[in-house]
This record gives sequence, structure tokens and C-alpha cells, in this order.
Amino acid sequence: MKEYLFLFRGGNSSLAAQSAEEKQCHMQNWMDWMSGLAKDGLLIGAQPLNGTGKQISGRSKIVSDGPFIEGKEMVGGYLICKAESYDRAVEISKDCPILEFEDGKVEVREIQELKM
Repeated sequence: MKEYLFLFRGGNSSLAAQSAEEKQCHMQNWMDWMSGLAKDGLLIGAQPLNGTGKQISGRSKIVSDGPFIEGKEMVGGYLICKAESYDRAVEISKDCPILEFEDGKVEVREIQELKM
């Protein structure tokens, strides 16, 4: 099996507009989805990301505050999972709770094996 990285974007404004009960339900959907992946032996790891960060650029190694993108494009978290193929990884991502929101997105990337 290969490893795939899911990058989660969007959903922030939609989540902010939800009631406390709706937010709790949404978070339970995340827990259920990730628990199912873990039970099937497909989950390697997952974490939300803080909205702030630093960017280091070029040979001069200039450090700047970031990120420098629109909120809807900011990566809010990630998940690494195992799947038999790229198509299967995409199918797994379609159950992600971020897609409950109109602006929710999952980017699926295959993790290349580093050969040394």
C-alpha cells in the first residue's frame, strides 16, 4: 500500500456560522470518519493546523509571517492514510467531513518514497 496526504481547506466561515450543537455534530463526524480509518488500519496520522505560521524564503533565508493566501485556501489540517491506489485514496477522501461545507476541499497527494 502507498501513503497519501490529504490537505484540508475551507469550511472555516461555514463552521463559524454554526450553532454549538451543529459544531459538536460536525466534530463527531470527523471523529467517526477518522476512527473508521484507524479501525481499517488506514490512518497513519492527522492533525489540525494553527492559522499562523512563518515562511522562510530564498538563499537569504528571509523569515516572514504567513501564510499569505486567502482564508478559504489556507490549509487547516492534514491526514496521512494508506490506500491500495490513488483512486482508492480519492474515494476515501470523499467521506471527509470538510466536504459538508460548500467551500470545503480535500487535496489528495501521493507521498513519494524517498530512496537514499
